[in-house]
Amino acid sequence: MNGLAVIAAAVVLGAPAAAAPVSPAAGVSADVTYTRALLGKAQPDECFAGIGQPYPPGPPCAQGQPKVNQAYVWGLVRTGRRVWFGTGANTHCLTSGANLGTTKPVVNDDYVCEFGESQVARTDPAVPDALGDVRPPQVWLHDTGTGTLVNKSAEISTASAADARRLRSTLGMRAAGTLDGVVLFGGPSLHSGLNLFAFDAVTGRFLGSRTLPAYGNARTFLAAEGALYLGVGIGPGGGRGGAVLRWTGNRLAPFAFVKVGALPAQAVDLAYHEGRLVATTWATNDPASPQQLAGVWASPPLPLTRSDTDGWTQAWNVAGYEPDPLIERTYGLGGVASYGGWVYWGTMHVPLQATLLHQATYPQDTDEAKRAQIRYTQRATSLWRGRDLGLPTQQIELLYGEPTLPAYTPGAGWSPVATGSNPRYGRSGFGNAYNNYTWRMAVAGGGLYVTTMDWSYLVHDLSAEAPPTDPALWGADLWAFPSADEPARPVDTTGLGNYLNYGIRNLVPDGEALYLGTANPMNLRTDPGDDVPEGGWELIKLTPASS
Repeated sequence: MNGLAVIAAAVVLGAPAAAAPVSPAAGVSADVTYTRALLGKAQPDECFAGIGQPYPPGPPCAQGQPKVNQAYVWGLVRTGRRVWFGTGANTHCLTSGANLGTTKPVVNDDYVCEFGESQVARTDPAVPDALGDVRPPQVWLHDTGTGTLVNKSAEISTASAADARRLRSTLGMRAAGTLDGVVLFGGPSLHSGLNLFAFDAVTGRFLGSRTLPAYGNARTFLAAEGALYLGVGIGPGGGRGGAVLRWTGNRLAPFAFVKVGALPAQAVDLAYHEGRLVATTWATNDPASPQQLAGVWASPPLPLTRSDTDGWTQAWNVAGYEPDPLIERTYGLGGVASYGGWVYWGTMHVPLQATLLHQATYPQDTDEAKRAQIRYTQRATSLWRGRDLGLPTQQIELLYGEPTLPAYTPGAGWSPVATGSNPRYGRSGFGNAYNNYTWRMAVAGGGLYVTTMDWSYLVHDLSAEAPPTDPALWGADLWAFPSADEPARPVDTTGLGNYLNYGIRNLVPDGEALYLGTANPMNLRTDPGDDVPEGGWELIKLTPASS
């Protein structure tokens, strides 16, 4: 059994009780049902004839099989009746290569990752093996009034040679935002820097692109009090620190920013709360202090200017919860939102990342010790809230998590250690050990919605020896808090009708309705005639039936 399969077995055997499966109609309250409309779906865009083989013409594919590279709705924003979104291609492969150091090609019924054997890596020496499955991202525009969906990507690639090169070198449109008639997309460059793209929100016209060389990643734009802010990371992948930028541009000069926050770790998500910004962060590559761990930061009062750069306060970090000093370095924080006088946030855990760090630091000699190392380094997402952040009256509550977690002591092994927090409502992952990300949050119709990544479907691809997971748990989750005084309730735990949607990467409110963008990297699942749903991103509108 390979390492990933052993992890899968360990998680299955050591999982907390799973949340009961629910139908898509289960809602934020007992009498709420939802209608679900599929507004857009990634289509096959390449033909695959085998690892390392040239890509035959198509689709349609006279040779090989259809492949859908576009995997994530990675950036999503609404302006009026228009919904804009940017994609990321083969993101599962890119994460495996860049984050986990996996470069051995793999192919199964669900997906292929060619890494250095891909034609892209073979023909472009600037593409490292770990990112060999990169493909140019796309920008899409959906008009909710007419129901039309338009691919705007060609407008970038035909605008100029520089714009085309910048699009080809972008690892994904990871962030999207809008203000004053401009729509902005941002994503990390394959080479270095942060690539930005701008469109006119009224006419839909492409305005140009630019690279910000000082930054290496961006995840979230946020409009607050008439200004637009962007959370960024510094260095490759954002692993050397972070910042918050304020947009000072317009239609004629759409790429003007000023730094209004300097953070020791990259900014991940942003929320507006009681006149301030709140940022969640992801740990630096080699954190040397608690401030460089995943944490929650509060800004000075808005509006923010250059003079506020060093005025941010860390209100919380994962060292106050995670007892293992190596595992705490692999935490990220994800979605954050202001709701009911509290700030809510959740943690993120890339499967295997903590395991690899432990294996490198404390190599084990026996099979039993190796299995224990794999099993005890897994974490499901925990969900938190706080108020009066950074003040003497600050309160922090664990809503879903663990009262104890396993920690390793050299010479003594693993033992349960108190986290110092007792969950108010339930276990990590909303009771599902495979819910490893709290990905996004949004307030709509009086409720707080929370999305997850759930990697349980991936287990069956890891090894034939891995124990099977429950198909009722396959697919990402959408949960909702009906009020600040009640636990979350499941809206959908099946990937919004497609269990290959292992993540709900984005959600944007429209009154009581929600636009949701999924993460689905199953690039070989393209046969509409079989009994398995299709791979590739989906754009979905979820509307309460009473709306």
